[in-house]
Amino acid sequence: MHGRIYICDDEVGMLRYLKKMLAGWGAEVKTFECPLTMLQALRGNGPAADLLLLDIRMAEMDGLETLRQVRSLLPELPVIMMTGHGSIESAVEAMKLGAQNYLTKPFPQEQLRAVIEQSLQRRKLLEENRNLKQKLNRESGQQEVVFKSALFAEIYDLAMRVTGVDSPLLILGESGCGKELVARDVHRHSPRSNAPFLAINCAALTEPLLESQLFGHVRGAFTGALQNRQGLLAAAEGGTLFLDEIGELSPALQAKLLRVLQQGEYLPVGSTRPRHADVRFMAATNRNLEEEVAAGRFREDLYYRLNVITLELPPLRRRPEDIPPLVEHFLAKVAERLGQPRKRADREFLTCLHRYGWPGNVRELENVIERSVVLARGDTLTPDLLPAKIRHAEVPPEAPFLESYTLRDAEKLQISRALDKTGWNKSRAAELLGITRKTLDKKIRDFQLAPEKPR
Repeated sequence: MHGRIYICDDEVGMLRYLKKMLAGWGAEVKTFECPLTMLQALRGNGPAADLLLLDIRMAEMDGLETLRQVRSLLPELPVIMMTGHGSIESAVEAMKLGAQNYLTKPFPQEQLRAVIEQSLQRRKLLEENRNLKQKLNRESGQQEVVFKSALFAEIYDLAMRVTGVDSPLLILGESGCGKELVARDVHRHSPRSNAPFLAINCAALTEPLLESQLFGHVRGAFTGALQNRQGLLAAAEGGTLFLDEIGELSPALQAKLLRVLQQGEYLPVGSTRPRHADVRFMAATNRNLEEEVAAGRFREDLYYRLNVITLELPPLRRRPEDIPPLVEHFLAKVAERLGQPRKRADREFLTCLHRYGWPGNVRELENVIERSVVLARGDTLTPDLLPAKIRHAEVPPEAPFLESYTLRDAEKLQISRALDKTGWNKSRAAELLGITRKTLDKKIRDFQLAPEKPR
């Protein structure tokens, strides 16, 4: 039996018994008495769990509520519920919430082993299917969006809900956070998927060249225009045109783009004959367009035409849970391109990645992984392969859970933040944390927490 198994049960004797038995079967086992601590570990930066054994009756947090939070955090993690108080109602509820199986204590060793091996095998097959899909996407030039955080999942779910409409899509976010990848996935799942997806960076070209690229030109339109040439609007016929860095468009080009959005037609450079445009527009920017409108640098009417559906992608520092799957994705991608076995990242390497603030976001992470793979002499990536600024980085303020903390430190930090957020309203803080008021009082005493005195 191979796999990393988490066990959460407030009975210490049961934890010891299960840990010894599962370790004897070859599994890597981590045990937790407190559901809150276990949830923090799942959010943390260590190696991901392959399976969770979860007791349904615990003092600090109900097992079903813990299951709800686990499913929200890691939807694909297999969960096997355990209880010494078996009931049809709790079993049905657990299965509805997404538990893969349900065991009543005391259970025979053979039954437990069979259920665990079945769950691990199912997870392995899902992983192999996902890796195959990613490989096919890479081979076809289609790079899918990789994430596991609930924060990004919510945004991506919204993106998938607007695939069937033709309304303009505006994607906001810092440079390198995956705006074009999301746009490509929206196109890939849309009715226009059989037509082209064409992208252009509005900041990379001069105004005359960008105008020619977008709208095309006729022979003699300018010096060097020796023949008619279609632009991206014509080339993307029936498909999607993605305008990256839309905030960099000049006022003149903003006016011409507005005409296409309003009337569905445009004029190639040098032509007086309007052409019909049949494309879905998607645009992206790292600028605050509302501020650009207020400053008079961006047309208000164009902004409202583009701002029909808006997605705001979070920077990587706000979704540290996505770093491990992104690292695995980039390791596979680099290995395939270089034609060599895939390397692995050790725990300390991942810890360094989590401490860094990633101003260049996912694009910077990909570059760092490729650099590390090229420099590595063995099959494992270690911290010495990283640039000094990453090796010695301070903890980014927006990264909520860090490997440099013990789980006790992380639990103390989370409780302290909940109390501060609620102005030390203990009932609200307990509700926010998903624990009872009594448990919160005990934690406050244990951690010797107190409200900050006013200055």
